[in-house]
Amino acid sequence: MTQAYVIGIDYGTDSVRAVLVDAGTGAEVAQAVHPYARWSQQRYCNAAQNQFRQHPLDHLEGLEATVRQVAQKVPAEQIVGLAVDTTGSTPGPVNEHGQSLALTPGFEENPNAMFVLWKDHTALAEAAEINQKAKTWGGTDFTQFEGGIYSSEWFWAKIMHVTRQDAAVAQAAYSWMEHCDWLTLQLTGGELTTFKRSRCAAGHKAMWHESWGGLPSEDFVRHLEPKLAGLRERLFSATYTADEVAGTLSREWAERLGLTTNTVVAVGSFDAHAGAVAGEIEAYSMVKVMGTSTCDIVVAPMDAVGTKLVPGICGQVDGSVIPGMLGLEAGQSAVGDLLAWFRQVIEWPLRALVPQSAVLTAEQQQALRQELSDRMMVELNKAAAAVNPDESAVLALDWVNGRRTPDANQALKGALMNLTMGTDAPHIFRALVEAICYGSRQIVERFEQEGIAIKQVIGLGGVAKKSAFMMQTLADVLNRPIKVAESDQAPALGAAMYAAVAAGIHPDVTTAQRAMGNGFADTYTPNPDRVADYERRYQQYQAFGRFVEQNSQRMAGQAAETALAAQA
Repeated sequence: MTQAYVIGIDYGTDSVRAVLVDAGTGAEVAQAVHPYARWSQQRYCNAAQNQFRQHPLDHLEGLEATVRQVAQKVPAEQIVGLAVDTTGSTPGPVNEHGQSLALTPGFEENPNAMFVLWKDHTALAEAAEINQKAKTWGGTDFTQFEGGIYSSEWFWAKIMHVTRQDAAVAQAAYSWMEHCDWLTLQLTGGELTTFKRSRCAAGHKAMWHESWGGLPSEDFVRHLEPKLAGLRERLFSATYTADEVAGTLSREWAERLGLTTNTVVAVGSFDAHAGAVAGEIEAYSMVKVMGTSTCDIVVAPMDAVGTKLVPGICGQVDGSVIPGMLGLEAGQSAVGDLLAWFRQVIEWPLRALVPQSAVLTAEQQQALRQELSDRMMVELNKAAAAVNPDESAVLALDWVNGRRTPDANQALKGALMNLTMGTDAPHIFRALVEAICYGSRQIVERFEQEGIAIKQVIGLGGVAKKSAFMMQTLADVLNRPIKVAESDQAPALGAAMYAAVAAGIHPDVTTAQRAMGNGFADTYTPNPDRVADYERRYQQYQAFGRFVEQNSQRMAGQAAETALAAQA
């Protein structure tokens, strides 16, 4: 049999990476990473307003650069399949041909015509409106399979917000597409009306469920926002799992990528779900995909869960991870982002004062900034790990991007308490790491309280591989072992597994996992001397969280009353 290879393409928050792997064994042959040029300059973003948009040219340029680089390693005809995974929910408006509006005349620099990144929270009001109307409109509660609480991070809330904010985009948008669907459509060159949309994306973020015929009803969509009338018909009804064939490479993209038109393109998926497949997820495992945020993925047999609904999570969808099994998603909105925020805070002198130095040359200034920046997180991890928890009462809340689960509330903010004159950067950094772990424990407890057993926990992604301090703390807080997946590019490897099934190399995803899995690099076991201490601090974290949430709601209510009084 001729040697066969597949390519997994993983679109993260900051960059895209492509991995070429042996379709039979999963052995990595080559990888390439491409940072998004416009995004790196934070163009089209406004962090103060929680606006984070990405230009599709960043994605297309990265696609071509990474795939061409890895594809050169083997004969093109031996690359039999590829698949794309992306962040989500990251929707964007498209014209009747499925082209992003940002790539059409008049919209090239309009952020509302671009992809609305997962962590864009400009749709807070719309998410609150969806939740209120879903419970009171008199018909089906279309949020019930998405944890019962719709988030500003998701499909419909973002579409409502942009439609209300930008009449030109609203008028020009024939339809909307999730990022993973749009990229797959670009690669295949198919028709928008017959294109196979991702079950993973639609089920977890767009309120799609087969029991009510797909997407929420036209009556409900009109009830949400009359300006959306008719959009449902221009979206989709059927969805497909990520192991299915979306098409083959178009002639244009085969030439651009250095591949052939025989290359099979699988249906798109979200990064965390693909990562869970590469993490060798099985029934009742929780795979924690740990990057800028964390997605917690669980799969369970359909008949074991039955009609059970798990409240406060990010959805439960038939086949969203492994076809034939129920995929359940939860997660935290800030993990790597939270630590990166703190790094930015303490690096302020490097950015603001070192360039003003009268004793260093420009070259020395740059060298100093680079040296300290490179060492910052390594030294912080060491120093924070050395802090005796008994000597630091600092507590943090990990909500700088809001709270994803349990019980989504993106209006919440991060907080610190118990600061003293003895508090230093390692104390605060340790408190942030602990807060991430406490948030993770709340998620595990929610699943188990609702009858979904968590029999093992697997970590993967940059944070899991790079921070032994984080993973040991997580094991101590959860009081259970944490295995760390070997692969450095797990979502891309998972996408490659989907591609291998779509291309006919393996009969199903479970078989592909067994053949192509990379195994595990480490296992962190709980430190018995720390478990009791973390139990006590976890209770304090929960009390702190309740206090902040209650007072945030009270202050928001007072602000609304003041605004109404001013209008009167």
